[in-house]
This record gives sequence, structure tokens and C-alpha cells, in this order.
Amino acid sequence: MPGPVRAEPRPRKKLSLTLLLMALVTLVFLLTTTILLIGSYQSKKKSLIETTLNLNYTNAERMSKTVDSLFLSMRSSLLFSADQIANLGAVPPAHIDAYLELTRNSSNYFNSIVLMDSGGNVLNNSPSDLGMAGRRLSFPEIKEMLRLKNSYLSAPFIAPSTGRMLFLMSEPLYNKDRYYQGQLVGTVYLQDYNILNMIFGNNVIDESGSYYYIVSREGRLLYHPDISRLNDDVTNNRVVAQLMQGKSGSMQAVNTQGVSMLAGYSSVPSNGWGVVVVSPADVIQQQLRMHLNKILAYTLIPFVVLLFCVFVLAHQLAKPFVVLADLVNKIGREKVELPELKPHWNREVDLLTTAVVLAWKDIQKQTDQLTQEARTDLLTGLTNRRALDNSISQWIAARVPFSVIVLDVDKFKFVNDTYGHLAGDEVLRRVADILVSNIRPGDVCARYGGEEFVLLLPRTKAENAYIVAERIRKTLEVTEVPLPMTVTSSQGIAHYPTHGRTREELLGRADEALYTAKHTGRNRTVIYGE
Repeated sequence: MPGPVRAEPRPRKKLSLTLLLMALVTLVFLLTTTILLIGSYQSKKKSLIETTLNLNYTNAERMSKTVDSLFLSMRSSLLFSADQIANLGAVPPAHIDAYLELTRNSSNYFNSIVLMDSGGNVLNNSPSDLGMAGRRLSFPEIKEMLRLKNSYLSAPFIAPSTGRMLFLMSEPLYNKDRYYQGQLVGTVYLQDYNILNMIFGNNVIDESGSYYYIVSREGRLLYHPDISRLNDDVTNNRVVAQLMQGKSGSMQAVNTQGVSMLAGYSSVPSNGWGVVVVSPADVIQQQLRMHLNKILAYTLIPFVVLLFCVFVLAHQLAKPFVVLADLVNKIGREKVELPELKPHWNREVDLLTTAVVLAWKDIQKQTDQLTQEARTDLLTGLTNRRALDNSISQWIAARVPFSVIVLDVDKFKFVNDTYGHLAGDEVLRRVADILVSNIRPGDVCARYGGEEFVLLLPRTKAENAYIVAERIRKTLEVTEVPLPMTVTSSQGIAHYPTHGRTREELLGRADEALYTAKHTGRNRTVIYGE
């Protein structure tokens, strides 16, 4: 009885050369556009960040110069008044009160001005309703300025009596005989009406999210859009830390609220304060999105025109390639070695054939290169960890006895931290050269990670491996390196199968021996268990 008739499989629908060319052009366009967009994105991003940082730094520097100029003017005004009062002689207190009132109202530099003697007793004050005349002031800032008997500028502090933030600026009073008479003290309440508050008190966040703030030399907020944050300790802010060191510049940093900001900052020489102008990094992303959308809009119409032209040309050029397409289709049905392809009379077919051969060879070359790179440490040229683990696994599977030497460069973190990573890389290369020059053909030398190296010595006992390790250690100790120090190493040795029967166990025992060498003084070799 005949079996059932099997239905013929339906032939797959083939793609025409026209469609393939259009798809190829589309793909090329998309890839090119993607590359251009990525390049444009990165370039624009870098440009926007640099521009924003430079702009913020320029604004911060301009504002810091304004603050510096104001403080110099305040100091000059106070100094002039102190000299005048010191040389007035015996005059009625009312005259001095009037002079202090004139000084205070003529500039709006100070909220109040107090004249005190060398013992801290208030002689005169402005405004007159301050009611401090006759009182003796003894809080720390007053004591310090009386002790110094010189120009003085206090750190901003909260007044115990009013709960408001202020700072003191004073000048000493010396008569013509250079006899110290006391201090002329100007007080500035940061949130009250004065020249500083007029300039910096109306601090708001603009529509882009940018704003500025001012910090004291102790790292506390003096002016900020959020009034509730005034006097907050912001020393953890990287920008503020730079200002506390008297530095100026710009950087991208995360503020104490966890927001990434582009900051320009400038230190004020006359008082140690710092001015910071910041813009949120999100603003850059918004501008970048607008930039990319504009590029896409400009490229869409040219792409449609290009695609139509490709369709017309591909339809006219499709026929000459049918034969070659059939040949390629047959070759692709089974896995075969690329045959020797002779030159063809058709120029297009010949060019495509040549391109196929070149592409095949190039792919093979790149594959071989990638295989080699996958097994090699780029810095030292030694075998990498993956290849090392494969070697250990293979030797264990074949039950080949061998010794493992784990070498670690002593105090390598100190080298990197002190002399830089380039110097550290050079030390690692020198170590690698010494290892290679001290091993036999068939031995495996690998960089295991960081400053740690591993040697595999097949058919070598631990005692013989110790001799090799000591030779390496002593060679490294006397080898000149481009550093003003001697580079040493600590080494641990384990043996298969004596100390372990698995890769993890063996390397663990060698590491334990290495740690023993480290903890017993470094620059030595230790065999596990000895």
C-alpha cells in the first residue's frame, strides 16, 4: 500500500536586488545618521557643558569681584572714620553720635556702628535707638578683636539676642601717640537692608534652573534662593571644598541635595567667602534633545529623495547581477571552503568577487586577531586571567603536576597614589619583563589582575618553584625603575596535587601563602604550609 504523498514545501519568497539595495542604502543612511547624531551629540554636549561652565565661572568671578570691591570699600570707610574719631580729641558724645549716624547713612554699608573703648565698653552707637551705650560687650568676637588690636573681620554668626545672622568688621583707634583707644565696629546683618543685601539678597532661580549662592570661608550658606537653608553646613559639597581652599574654577558636581550641577566658583580674596553660580545638568539634556530633533528634521527630506533615486537606479542595474546572485545563493546552501574564484569578464561581477575574497580574508584576519587579544593582557603582553584558568583546568584534567607562584607587587597602591598610574603601568611592564626572562619554554606567565601575577611551572616541585620565585624576587629588588624607590614583591607558592586538587583550591592556597608573606614583612616568598 503506497504511503501518503508528502506535500511539496512552498518556496520561500526571495528578495529582489532592488529591495536589497534600498534596504542597504537605508541601513547605511541609518548607521551614518546614527554615527553623525552620536558625534554631534557628544560634540554639542561637550560644547554646551564647557560653555555653561565658562559662563558660570565668568559670572561667579564677576560677582566675587563685586563682593571683594564692596568689602574693600567698607574697610576703607571704617578705617577713615576710625582715624577721624581717634584724633577728634575731647568732644561731646553727641558729636560722635552724629558722626557715626552720618557715616552709617551715607553708604548703607553697615546696619549699625558701635564705638567701644579698649575694655569692650560701648561709648557711642548708631542708630541712636540701639541702646547699647554704657554696656560692656563680651561675646567671643568682641574679645578676639580687642585682643588683636588690629583690623578685624569676624566669621558670620547667629546673634544670641536677635537670632539673626551677621558679621562684624572693625578698625582699631590709635591716637597720634599710637595709644590704643578701642575699636570702631560695623555690623552687617545679612538678611537686613544694607548694600550687600541689596545686591545679593534678591536671589532667585531663573527659568533655566540656574542660580547662585554665597558661602563663608567656614563652608556655611550666606545667600541662597532657599532662605530656609541659610547657615547650612555645605562643606561636603565638592565645589565648596575647593572654595575653602581658596581656589576658583569650574566643575560638574553633585550638590548636597543629590542634583548634578554645572558650577562656576570664585573665591573672594578680602574675606575668604566664595561665590558659586550653578546650572542643572538637565538643562543641557533638554538643549541636546532640541538639537537632535532639529538635525533629524533637516535630514528627513534628503533621505526620502535619496531613497527614490536608489529605487530607480537599482531597478535598472538589477539584471546584470542575477547570475552572480544565483551563484552566491548556491554557495550559501552548504558550508564550504571559499573556492578559488577566477577573474570574470563582467566588471561588476569581478569587482564583487574580489570584494568577497577580500572581505573573507579580512574577517578571518580579524577573527584570529580577536582570538589572540582575548587571551592577552593588553598592558603587559602576558597571558590574561581567562587563558590562565584554561591552562590550569587543562593541566588538572590531564593530571600534570605543577607549581603555582602568585606574585604581588608590594605597596603598589602607594606607587599609583604617589607617582600616578602611568608610573604604575611602567612598573607592571618591568615586572612582566623580569617574569618572562626567568621562566622556561612551556611555563605559563599571566597577569591575574591589578598588580598580581601568576606563574605555572609544569612538572616542578614546590621547592624548585621556590628557587625560581626567589630569583625573580631578587632580580626585581635590584632592577632600576623610573621611580625614586625600590620595587619589591611578595610571593606565595602552592603545588598540585600536594596542596589542592581543584583550580579554586590551588589558587586559594597560593593566595594564603602570599598573604603570609605580606603579613610577615613583605619582600619574601612563602610556600603554603611551611
